[in-house]
Order: sequence, then structure tokens, then C-alpha cells
Amino acid sequence: MKLKEKVDFLINKLEEIYPTLDIPLDHKDPYTLLIAVLMSAQSTDKKVNQITPILFKNADNPYDMIKLSIDEIRTIIKPVGLSPTKSKGIWNLSKILIDKYDGIVPEDISKLEELPSVGHKTASVVVSQAFGQPAFPVDTHIHRLMYRWGLSSGRNVQKTELDAKRIFPKSKWNDLHLRIIFYGREFCPARGWDINNDIITKTIGRKSIINKLIK
Repeated sequence: MKLKEKVDFLINKLEEIYPTLDIPLDHKDPYTLLIAVLMSAQSTDKKVNQITPILFKNADNPYDMIKLSIDEIRTIIKPVGLSPTKSKGIWNLSKILIDKYDGIVPEDISKLEELPSVGHKTASVVVSQAFGQPAFPVDTHIHRLMYRWGLSSGRNVQKTELDAKRIFPKSKWNDLHLRIIFYGREFCPARGWDINNDIITKTIGRKSIINKLIK
């Protein structure tokens, strides 16, 4: 199957399986999304969605957030993991948003990436989901599936992002990255994977992987 045929099949099948999309992390504006995405690092959306209502009841904007101490933030967000680092990041980025941007989350991805504890993936999610800018945030699911589907080498997430942006239409990026994540969780997980339930990998996946798994 040629690359264009693979891509067309993939996009059409994912749109068929997931005709509507909900953003996985609960939020009400760019700031609460930024905080939720930061908290989701090495955690789960489910766990973050359990904790953010508690945090946001105390502070759902940078002005209220810096009224809390770093220790208070850490205590609230402890269940999501990495709370010492994340709490410092949340407090410090909130202070910078006030000092540099009048408390407003910037729409410029490079400015977002300058904020404490905000890497390229977090910034990409925010500009994509809060501001509708084309971006292709690559998480572990997308990285795994792009390799299994023979669409990237699997060398690193940076290469996977470059390959995704090269082969997928820009107009599809924001929704497609979510659909791939949902598909990875449901049909193509890292562990407990049954390829017989995974129509996309069975159809377009690397032959070296398929031949090992299909009996």
C-alpha cells in the first residue's frame, strides 16, 4: 500500500470510529487547560480530572494561584505524581503570566515554551486545543502507533512529530492527534495488545510486526 493510500485509510477509519471528539482534560479556559496539561505529565487524564476540580476551586486563575503557597499546591496535586516539580512550575508560571502577560496565557507557542515546566508537547496541546492553531502534540500513544504503522522510525518523539506533520494534511492535525490517542488507548495499547481487534495495524502496519503477531 502506498503512503497516500495508508494515510487516507487511516484518517477515514479514525473519523469513522470517532466521529465526535471531546478534549480529554477538563478545563474552562486557556489557563485551566495549561495547568491541567502540565499536571498530566507521567499521569493519566482520569487522575488529573479528579484533582483539577479541587485545585481550581481554590484557584482557577494566575492571580488566585499565587495566593496559594507552593506547599499548598503540592498537597492538592500530590495524587497526580511529581508534585514537588509540578507545584513549583504551576506557581512560577502563574507569576510570570501576571508579570509579563497581564495574567493572560499567550497564544504564541514559543512564549508558552519559555514558561516553567512547559515543554514543547504541553505548549502544542494548549495552542491546539485552546486557540485552534494547527499543532501535532506527540505523546507515547502517537509515538508507538506511528512506529507500528510504519509511518515513522520510532527514533524519538521529535522525529515522530516531524513525520506526522509531513504526511498528514495540516487541516487534520488537531483532531487527528486526538483520534490517534483514543485509538491507541482502546485498540493498540503498549501492553495487552490484541492485533485481531486492531483493524488499522492489521491493514497498514509494519509487516515485521504483523507477521509476529498474527497466527
